[in-house]
Amino acid sequence: MNYTSTRDQSVVASAAQAIAQGISQEGGLFVPQSFPQYSYTDLVEMQHLPYTARAQRILADFLSGFSQDEIAQSVQAAYTAEKFGGENPAPLSLLQSGDRNMYLLELWHGPTAAFKDMALQLLPQMLTRAMQKEHPGKTAVILVATSGDTGKAALKGFENVEGTQIAVFYPQNGVSQMQKRQMCTQEGENVGVFAIEGNFDDAQAGVKRIFTDAGCIQLLQEHNMLFSSANSINWGRLLPQIVYYFSAYCDLMATGEMDYEGEKINIVVPTGNFGNILAAYYAVKMGLPVNRLICASNSNNVLTDFIRTGIYDRNRPFYTTISPSMDILVSSNLERLLYDMTGGDDKQVAAWMAQLAQTGRYEVGDAVKHKIQDLFFSGYCDDEQTQREIRALYKTENYLCDPHTAVAVNVYGQYIEQTGDTATPTVVASTASPYKFPASVLQAVTGEEAVGDEFEILDHLASVSAVPVPQPIAQLRNKPVRFQTVCRSDEMQQAVLKMLHIR
Repeated sequence: MNYTSTRDQSVVASAAQAIAQGISQEGGLFVPQSFPQYSYTDLVEMQHLPYTARAQRILADFLSGFSQDEIAQSVQAAYTAEKFGGENPAPLSLLQSGDRNMYLLELWHGPTAAFKDMALQLLPQMLTRAMQKEHPGKTAVILVATSGDTGKAALKGFENVEGTQIAVFYPQNGVSQMQKRQMCTQEGENVGVFAIEGNFDDAQAGVKRIFTDAGCIQLLQEHNMLFSSANSINWGRLLPQIVYYFSAYCDLMATGEMDYEGEKINIVVPTGNFGNILAAYYAVKMGLPVNRLICASNSNNVLTDFIRTGIYDRNRPFYTTISPSMDILVSSNLERLLYDMTGGDDKQVAAWMAQLAQTGRYEVGDAVKHKIQDLFFSGYCDDEQTQREIRALYKTENYLCDPHTAVAVNVYGQYIEQTGDTATPTVVASTASPYKFPASVLQAVTGEEAVGDEFEILDHLASVSAVPVPQPIAQLRNKPVRFQTVCRSDEMQQAVLKMLHIR
């Protein structure tokens, strides 16, 4: 299994090179040259396996050059019961609300209480092994732009990992207080955290500029370092996310919910950068029986409009919402979908990405648009609708969910209303603990504005809901704040070099 670039098919990289490098030299994203195929027999064989065994099987098909022992050791180290609170790090919870019979795929039981842990507990294991294969003796400098959850999960995953340095950039006013607290109290001698003036798109653009700056790359080489990424632009971040969609289907098979060959599910994903739902698309491409992929957005509904019209246009108002991890107008991983939907037309993808950079928009042709619409349904909701959904789930199901999951549940309701499809079993990706957003969730549940600091609000929400606060959140109360630097997006490179003691 080798990899190529979405913008240049002449690029050929090994799995180790793709993971170590993070992004292709010309700015494209690494994608597999082919995809393994899974039959119904394969799913039957996997249904009674533990999550770790399912992960080992799927990862092995993509990680040529990694031994079975290396993959097994990586998986076993990533998904421990201690880290995820049980043997299944991605359990399903059945909710029945009106016409909506949905299984919430709870992806937030890891050490930072967000779905990013599912990949970012594994990525350090794979990246350090990839570095040993491709660049022995060099230090990986990992750059991360975050809209809230990726940053903390990456910091935790790479904390004091030998041969790595990690710098995380987040929008100063674009994350929840609890997300900010998680990042700014991070321990470890190899970590740095920086707020930037601007939004996530500014942080993401700044990271990409650093990645492709020839002078900066040369400077790192002179100090025996190279850049890598823990964002989902890195194939090593995206690959582990494919596993939990297969695992959810296998769990449904094991319970008898899926009782005949080829029976399909719907998958609903709240997404801003398109990585989480792209992993579901790749699972479909590999043979997972899926009826529709439902793409849920908040008020920053650039993906909704794209799927409906074929026009991607980031020239629109940017909204700071109560679901901040989705406050994104430039969805990097959509590039990988376009590459696939065009049959690997790297020149066309490169042209669209150039148009996006220059004008802020591009338009795909009818053939690509219809292919996307055949599989994807899109919808969005605003903060008021999100809060109503949180309140309704709590009142009717006694289930406390976070604002991103609530967006997905709301858009799933829109899907049912527009299609009448109540029969297809539906898996909703639940992406974060409600305690990462206690003020928004408390206000939704009680109808009153949350008052006090983040920990007073946390205690109030726990008292009202009787839902325990996850340990990783509770432990933040007594941790000292380590990082308070704020910089402009054009100062990000200098911040990285200063952190590395290069300048």
